[in-house]
Amino acid sequence: MTGARHPAAHHAWSLIDTGTGSVGVAERAALGTTARVAVWPPHQLARVLTVVDTELGLLDQQASRFRPDSEISAACRDAGGARGGGSLIVSEGLAEAIAVALAAARWTGGLVDPTVGNALAALGYDRDFAVIRRDGPVLTRHAHVPGWQSVRLDGRRLRLAAGLQLDLGATAKGLGADRAAREAATVVPAGGVLVSLGGDIAVAGEAPCGGWPVLVADEPEPASPPPARGGRPGRFPPESPAQVIRLVTGALATSSIMCRQWQRGGRTLHHIVDPRTGRPAAGPWRTVSVAAANCAEANAASTAAIIAGDQAPAWLAAQGLPARLVGRDGSVRLAGGWPAADDGLLEPPGTCRMPAGPGPVRGSGALAGPARVSGGRPAPGSGRLSAGRTPPGPRRSPGAGRWR
Repeated sequence: MTGARHPAAHHAWSLIDTGTGSVGVAERAALGTTARVAVWPPHQLARVLTVVDTELGLLDQQASRFRPDSEISAACRDAGGARGGGSLIVSEGLAEAIAVALAAARWTGGLVDPTVGNALAALGYDRDFAVIRRDGPVLTRHAHVPGWQSVRLDGRRLRLAAGLQLDLGATAKGLGADRAAREAATVVPAGGVLVSLGGDIAVAGEAPCGGWPVLVADEPEPASPPPARGGRPGRFPPESPAQVIRLVTGALATSSIMCRQWQRGGRTLHHIVDPRTGRPAAGPWRTVSVAAANCAEANAASTAAIIAGDQAPAWLAAQGLPARLVGRDGSVRLAGGWPAADDGLLEPPGTCRMPAGPGPVRGSGALAGPARVSGGRPAPGSGRLSAGRTPPGPRRSPGAGRWR
């Protein structure tokens, strides 16, 4: 990835005591969520955090719809303004992020769609979630979602329909984890790294013996604000058993309707929008976790599964993507070879399922029917991500810490 490097304004990292000296772990707030990094050997942690800071700062500058000075905000103003139809040249990094989002839309038949920005704003999600209004008047309308075919990307040249607001939330966080893990691994030549952005995880380099232990659960984010004065705490959903899995290669992403919720007119809303309706997805799943060759693909698949509803398990299995789906009643369903046992080894596919370029989607089984590309080229760096390898011999395991 190339392009101008922007200064990264960020919070300080806090070290996490895992009870073992064989791995270093730190976390901080980033991109509206929590970034967590695990490294072995631990003495490389400081170098890795510097690399991760650079990558996260760059992604925030490129793709945050909540920053008026971000590149994507400027692009939507310039290319998708009141008249629309204009075009502009974007950076290689933003072009990659948009190309990945379009590939996800095409792969899922439009269930994951980067043109839901106006729909999210109409629902009240028009600013960083930390400062969003938690209640408001009854919604009187739902914004139309123009569809991903209204975005044209030819290399770095971007053209948008009039008034269109892009939101890359279904893929950008996963792409950020992929970028950060890939770059961080270059400074850990004899070890490995795990990068988690709000639970969307990419690993690179050499995994510790037995794999990285990851706790998979669907509890609300700890950072959720307390209820307003005089209010009552929100009701927690029926519990589902958490599970520890081991990840050696690839990536894992989780999408949930439980983490980002707010109310309008007494109705609870969430941030995963069904592009077919402009409304929050109303399917049977409250949380879906998916393993894939890279985190952008896992992120797209888990989001699509929330929206797809009853069709999701069969589609995930057909794609060969291990998945764990939690129903609204707390029941758990496994698909695609997800390990049933606690502490089981999670084995993502070794190659990507999500197509990156124009043309027919071969064997994709798109969830919402066929869709066509609107003038795209393969995403820069969107091929197979070298996410890690099995250690050649016994190494000291970091133990049973939870890296999510």
